[in-house]
Amino acid sequence: MQVGNKNYRTVWMEGSTVFFIEQNLLPFEFRIREAHTYRDSCQAIRQMTVRGAGAIGALAGFAMAQAFLESEGKDQHYPDDARIEIESTRPTARNLFYATERVYEAGIRSVAEAVTEAQRVANQDASDSQMIGKYGNELISDGCTIETHCNAGWLAFVDYGTALSPVYVAHDCGKKIFVYADETRPRSQGARLTAWELNNAGIPHAIIPDNAGAHLMSLGKIDMIITGADRIAANGDTANKIGTLEKAIAAKEYGVPFYIAAPTSTFDLACKAGKDIIIEERPEEEVLFQEGPDSSGKMHRILVCSPGSPAINPSFDVTPAKFITGIITEKGIIRASGETINNLFNP
Repeated sequence: MQVGNKNYRTVWMEGSTVFFIEQNLLPFEFRIREAHTYRDSCQAIRQMTVRGAGAIGALAGFAMAQAFLESEGKDQHYPDDARIEIESTRPTARNLFYATERVYEAGIRSVAEAVTEAQRVANQDASDSQMIGKYGNELISDGCTIETHCNAGWLAFVDYGTALSPVYVAHDCGKKIFVYADETRPRSQGARLTAWELNNAGIPHAIIPDNAGAHLMSLGKIDMIITGADRIAANGDTANKIGTLEKAIAAKEYGVPFYIAAPTSTFDLACKAGKDIIIEERPEEEVLFQEGPDSSGKMHRILVCSPGSPAINPSFDVTPAKFITGIITEKGIIRASGETINNLFNP
């Protein structure tokens, strides 16, 4: 995608150094950071400097490649220990484990193959996202209003994105569309990242409170919902950013089509149902505090909740397959069911 007339990916590797967009500074500042070791890359994932299923996966793959590059002359178990550390950074996103497994298996053969495989993982992520845009565009009619939750645009993947990829294609085709971006508390990825992407692309949109979706659906102002996914179980149950389940339930009540957009790398066939998905619990400070710039541009972190009150911060929830109209993948659009998912992987 373009920023300031220059094409960027969210994350890429040159030599042994990984470069990535510092997402915690957006939308107020656009900055590229570097990770020189696999531990630096792990830190970027933990701190959500890089976030989003595909981007996390690509960075994890690059981190695994970095570990193999660093392992020369070290203990033979260095890559194994590194893999454990990389995979412990964030437990819910399937793409992270998919990438580390691919790069680790390649690295067993040679360090050079680890680097090559990490690049393949990133390139495939961008290509899959592009195809999701092509198939998803078929669902979007001229004049369509679309609600999305969290950020599943190009910032969440290597390029193009998933939930927003069909939006970009529809816009490029000349369709008049409007996007409602849920603010997505507590880290406000919708208000900060999705809105920044849409504004950057010149797509009409508005930020709405997380609890406004059902109201707008009841008024007939939302034609469809598209969200991303962090892990999809074998039966079609889907984990995504906390609050997605509420949107799906409301959409079912008001007859609004609810779509998940995700590449096949997000499917976890070893996970039978949503109840088996590990839900990441993040620090309560993300709920209690907010961060933003003052008029001079200096960033400040302020308490926005009752002093002394604790907070609970689950990062994801699981939407049962029965609430999902369909899943938009790089191979086409399927129903969220064990049968169609099995057919997707075993045609």
